[in-house]
Amino acid sequence: MISNAVIDSLMNRKSIRRYRPDAPSDEVVATVVRAGQQAPFAMQLGSVLLSRNSGKNPFKAPLCFTICVDSHRMEKVMARRGWQRAASDLYTILFGMQDAAYMAQNMVTAAESLGMGSCFIGAAPFMAGKIREQYHLPSGVFPLVMLVMGYPDEDPPVRPRYPLSFHLFEDTYPELPDERVDEAMREMDEGYLEQEYYRRANYMIPLPEGREETFTLEDYGWTEHISRKLGLWGGDPQELLKALSECGFDVGGKH
Repeated sequence: MISNAVIDSLMNRKSIRRYRPDAPSDEVVATVVRAGQQAPFAMQLGSVLLSRNSGKNPFKAPLCFTICVDSHRMEKVMARRGWQRAASDLYTILFGMQDAAYMAQNMVTAAESLGMGSCFIGAAPFMAGKIREQYHLPSGVFPLVMLVMGYPDEDPPVRPRYPLSFHLFEDTYPELPDERVDEAMREMDEGYLEQEYYRRANYMIPLPEGREETFTLEDYGWTEHISRKLGLWGGDPQELLKALSECGFDVGGKH
């Protein structure tokens, strides 16, 4: 692979969950957010909330950003031009999710270049009510993801990824025979087991009653963990639809 300062930074990125108490300066915060703004966008449908309350932030991080899909601000701009939004909420939120995600990743890369670490927290949509109350959000603002940030107080290893052959499909999507799937699974699981990721955390997602546990912390790897997440959680779409609706997005209707 080609190596340079930017590529090395991207390849060495890891989630940080322990932070020094040092508070990043206003200039650092502004730089990170401005770098986020410079990400590609469809309509600038993303906005950023910030908490510096390390006592309440996840992992006691000095900074906690919440990156939101924000049609409220855009509708204010449109009103000044004599327009009302005709685009459906589904159309709007899909573009807004792209805008917010690009911005969040730019913020991570900027933070790394300034000596900081970060960790994404994907549960923000399920905490939408609490976040709306905390920040007094108007209708049309939906919390997409939280991003904690600060100066690292740990140096964990880089977590494994699927092999490139299981990730990059040129010209056509392949059949993915069992042998190819098994090879990719083995690379992920061996990497996590070597790092003792779940054993150190002493964490396995418990199985429902009636399903026999066949793993221990000695052989419980990433593919089993993620399979349990998608196999046991998130089965009721109404939970997210309700959160979206409470934030002013009716993805099943005209708006």
